[in-house]
Amino acid sequence: MSVDVTLPDGSVKTFDNPVSGFDIAKSIGSRLAKDAICLEIDNIFYDLSAIFVSDISVRIVTNNDPDALQILRHSSAHILAQAVLNLHPSAKYGVGPSIENGFYYDFLFKDPLKESDLIEIEKEMIKITESGQEFTKSEISKKDAKKLFKNQSFKIELIESAETDEGVSEEVVTMYSNDKFSDLCKGPHIPNTKYLKHFKLTKLGGAYWRGDEDNPQLQRIYGTSWFTKKDLDAYLIQQEEAEKRDHRKLGNELNLFTTSNELGSGNFLWKPKGAILRDLIETYSKNAHINNNYDLVNTPHIGKSVLWETSGHLNHYKENMFPPIIHEENDETYYLKPMNCPFHILIYKSDLHSYKELPLRYFEFGSVYRYEKTGVLHGLLRLRGFTQDDAHIFCTNDQINNEVKTLLNFSVKLLNSFGLVDIEADLSTKPKKYIGSDEDWEVATSSLKNSLTELGIPFATANGEGAFYGPKIDLHAKDAIGRRWQLSTIQIDFAQPDNFNIEYVNSDNQKVRPVMIHRALLGSVERFTGVLIEHYAGHMPGWLSPVQIDILTIGEVSNYLDEIKEMFSDYRINIDDRNLRLGEKLHNSQKNKVPIQIIVGEKDISASTVGINIHNQDNLKDVALTEAAKLIKAELKVPEFSING
Repeated sequence: MSVDVTLPDGSVKTFDNPVSGFDIAKSIGSRLAKDAICLEIDNIFYDLSAIFVSDISVRIVTNNDPDALQILRHSSAHILAQAVLNLHPSAKYGVGPSIENGFYYDFLFKDPLKESDLIEIEKEMIKITESGQEFTKSEISKKDAKKLFKNQSFKIELIESAETDEGVSEEVVTMYSNDKFSDLCKGPHIPNTKYLKHFKLTKLGGAYWRGDEDNPQLQRIYGTSWFTKKDLDAYLIQQEEAEKRDHRKLGNELNLFTTSNELGSGNFLWKPKGAILRDLIETYSKNAHINNNYDLVNTPHIGKSVLWETSGHLNHYKENMFPPIIHEENDETYYLKPMNCPFHILIYKSDLHSYKELPLRYFEFGSVYRYEKTGVLHGLLRLRGFTQDDAHIFCTNDQINNEVKTLLNFSVKLLNSFGLVDIEADLSTKPKKYIGSDEDWEVATSSLKNSLTELGIPFATANGEGAFYGPKIDLHAKDAIGRRWQLSTIQIDFAQPDNFNIEYVNSDNQKVRPVMIHRALLGSVERFTGVLIEHYAGHMPGWLSPVQIDILTIGEVSNYLDEIKEMFSDYRINIDDRNLRLGEKLHNSQKNKVPIQIIVGEKDISASTVGINIHNQDNLKDVALTEAAKLIKAELKVPEFSING
């Protein structure tokens, strides 16, 4: 009896039965065996120690593979939990997944940890990693698992609730052990703890058990791990820079927005400068939409329960919606809207439409309200009330391909206009459970894929990750320090046209369903503003800066100052004629990240000159006023928007 192993290049290796993943890697080469982390078979990952007794097609995942990082980080979380339990035996441990760029684990301590305690935990982790403990997978009955974890209430709860993502089925518990530490897990893991060499615990946080505010609040220990010291060091440097760019810190320093306990979590108040910045973003986007054949609409903030029942939100999204509002006169129930799409559908449905009208594109800056858990709120990046640059497009099946391409081009060009030029995408395809015909899904998915390919946008395919009602594209933009932000979404929807029974009259005078496309290009105005602030480290491009020019005076220049103010009246200017030293005025202006300073002294009056400081450029002196106007006009020019350019 033998086992045939087919490799990605199509070659076949034959082994005696049984064969381990490590044996397969070693047979290909000693270097591959050294770099191997796990195996992938039919999109499922397996430990190198796994034994196979029948023919398989396999891919060896090495430490150079992005998938390997997730396995390293999940193993890092186990080692973190093991270290914590070694040092704090009475601690209760919850769950510890890998996350983007790192991992975490949640704990309940008798006496809460301090940030300084992370140093001791990190030292204990180093001892564990250097000891080379092997990760061993096993399956035991739920009854035996409860005995094993009898002092760990969170683990008992997971076992009893049959949390399959934690390695628990209806009857059997899958777990991993190394040394005397065990944890519920489906795996896979790195072969042994020595594979974890380059890691750091980064911070403490808080989280409610299973994300429920009625459950105990746990301490969350965050960390990061990498396969090379170079990658770890680069990430830590990036994080230091990210702290300097934190939009919450800069927003406070630049007097853009604020919040308070009276206002409540997940909400912000926009101060005058912040409101200007927000309006500039909205106005630019709105004009771009109007100039590209979108119709502006406006919708209310609440809707009757029947609307959300028809759309499916009350069945599938209720936990993210705010509690209902009761109309006392007739006991009708209303909800704050979590999404704008049902309102746009009602606008479409209010008229009879011909195929000649399609595509119809409805656009608004629509405010929505979602009851996000406290633990996930994060400045402007995750809110409970926010405004989307939302549009819904109604088109025929034949129009999908062209519409998606136009939409994608529009999205990229709009992001480019704001200085986000490094764009990539995720394409999410048909899940196991879906509605609509296979033919419709094929047309829609091909349209998304072909548009990405034709426009040269790099993308990864998330097989089976589409919503049940249609495939989608998520656009991600890399910022100035290499972080990846998910911004634009283009979602094809086969469900809502059926839910609301919307139609158009085709060329055969028959009523048929239109296709609906959801899309938000900036995502939300609030989140997009936060991303821009961090991308530019608060130094917004001149056309977006709330104050574009600070005019700083030296001595008595009042009459000449009036002439300068008139010349630059089309810009957002601020006059600093206080009786202070020029250096102090310059420091204050640069601290506020004003992109241009015009310096006016008594000697400039007779010569009709000024000094000009432009951010990140050489300072200029004795510049003729007319020449200064040309330089500043070029610097503060609003970018032109064209999807054809």
